[in-house]
Amino acid sequence: MKISRRTLGTTVAALLLVAGCTDSGAESPTASGVAGCPTAQPAALGAGEQREIVMATSLGEITLLVEADLSPIAVGNFVALAECGFYNDVIFHRIAYMQDGTPFVIQGGDPTGTGMGDPGYKIQDEPVVGDYRRGVLAMARSAAPNSQGSQFFIVLDDGAAGPLESVRTYAILGEVTAGLDVVDAIAAVERDQEDRPVVPVTILSTTVSSPAP
Repeated sequence: MKISRRTLGTTVAALLLVAGCTDSGAESPTASGVAGCPTAQPAALGAGEQREIVMATSLGEITLLVEADLSPIAVGNFVALAECGFYNDVIFHRIAYMQDGTPFVIQGGDPTGTGMGDPGYKIQDEPVVGDYRRGVLAMARSAAPNSQGSQFFIVLDDGAAGPLESVRTYAILGEVTAGLDVVDAIAAVERDQEDRPVVPVTILSTTVSSPAP
């Protein structure tokens, strides 16, 4: 997509949280393949289960708590990709602000770094559970049904809730429990007219564990 996100209104900006969208209709780029990673939709995470994911980035660590009861298929997919190292060396390819200057989202999870990549498969849609607010982790997608793959975003400000709710198709996975200062540091890096960081911020590793009871 060639449209500059900075010229768009808030609702349209929300619609551009795309994953696997191309202008020509051709198939999206996919990962070259990471050993041990899923090649099709992985198993849903069981009811009531939670996972803590520590995402080490080139600007510091972000701790995420994801919950199966929010979106069992999408959470199971995110956990499986994090466990197998799929996100290692993947950049945050988009930092978006709303038209009025309110911080919107940071977006990553595309193995190609273009905003159009995926893990080589897509997952089934589910009803969206929960509220969009600062620190929430959710899946990015195109407008097409069942178009979520590996791309995700973290909401930067409660003010982003309006445009996200107006669409309400992005599966909520959980939230940031530590490292919001790192999220803000990523959001503050210099970006170009397409909202891409001038110096990319990279995910170095992801560590998955079950939270203490």
